[in-house]
Amino acid sequence: MHNIPYWRLSGFYFFYFAFVGAMAPFWGLYLKSLAFNAFQIGLLMSLLQVTRIFAPNIWGWAADRSGKRVAIVQLAVALSLASYIGVFFGTSFAWLFVVMSLMSFFWSASLPLVEATTLSHLGEKTSKYGRIRLWGSVGFIVAVVGLGYLFDFVSIRWLPWAVLGIMAGLLLFSRQIPEAQVLPHHTDKLPIWHIIRRPEVSAFISAGFLMAAAHGTYYTFYSIYLVDHGYAKSSVGLLWSLGVVCEIGVFLWMPRLLRSVTLRQVLLASFAFAVLRFLMIGWGVAWVSVIVAAQVMHAATFGAYHAAAVEVVHRFFKGRHQAKGQALYNGLSFGAGGTLGGLYSGMTWETLGPDVTFTLASLCALGAFGLVAWKLRL
Repeated sequence: MHNIPYWRLSGFYFFYFAFVGAMAPFWGLYLKSLAFNAFQIGLLMSLLQVTRIFAPNIWGWAADRSGKRVAIVQLAVALSLASYIGVFFGTSFAWLFVVMSLMSFFWSASLPLVEATTLSHLGEKTSKYGRIRLWGSVGFIVAVVGLGYLFDFVSIRWLPWAVLGIMAGLLLFSRQIPEAQVLPHHTDKLPIWHIIRRPEVSAFISAGFLMAAAHGTYYTFYSIYLVDHGYAKSSVGLLWSLGVVCEIGVFLWMPRLLRSVTLRQVLLASFAFAVLRFLMIGWGVAWVSVIVAAQVMHAATFGAYHAAAVEVVHRFFKGRHQAKGQALYNGLSFGAGGTLGGLYSGMTWETLGPDVTFTLASLCALGAFGLVAWKLRL
């Protein structure tokens, strides 16, 4: 890690995913405490994904055009924090819809640009990415375990204040990241659609869309599902953190793993585990051992998948297309896919039931497996 700004990048990931650790497990519970119904909760939670459809592409285009990725990250984080403060001035559905839309528009800009910056700093050592990214997982665990225990003793209404502190930390570390040199590539003068229309690229991005759609149910309703079945909020926090601890192990193991298997094989295994995992959550919530085993599979369905996917994007999009490529992948997979997941789960949760909703998530992961098995060759 010599000459790589390891701790400055790691600190950003820590607070970025601490924010996710506060929002994903607990924001739905906070919205439920405001007496919103399942569809309203699903719609508000999906805003964190909706803006990722188009916002990262806008910011990514600006970053590649100006060559100032980090400056745009700093601006986006500052505006995200300013927008978020609106949650303290109203709790109506319409007001929170506006506030969360604005906050998400700016918040969604930062991660793809930091991913591109991190990989540029790593240069030929991209297999070391996991050692930096794992601090995001640590931040997630600190937030989800700490808040899980906290909300067993205090009201969930304190959550907005905790998120405010996390966002302040994110702003601080965004000011510490140095710019990275972007090396020229022969595709720089070609339009980005020249890359996207390649069958293997479009199949990979479509698979990412389906994988994010599969996880939409999990991120929106998993905590509510467990609490409704008698799990304590502290237990919910521990289950979330268990998955992320396993994820950290995968990030540390990835450099060694990729010496013996291909990125394609990692992706296929991740999709296969996702199919099984969501079926286990949907139909096995009454058995703690099944839920624990399903959380261990987070190592594959997020950890291994994400590490492999970021590397695949980096291989497909070079030079001045790096930031746009990461933004496009985030927008079409996590943005569009995550939005679809949040919306379909909001519509089916009370009508078809949680078990069927998680089965739909499993089918999305199966579709992702089919696309990568069919078209992707690495």
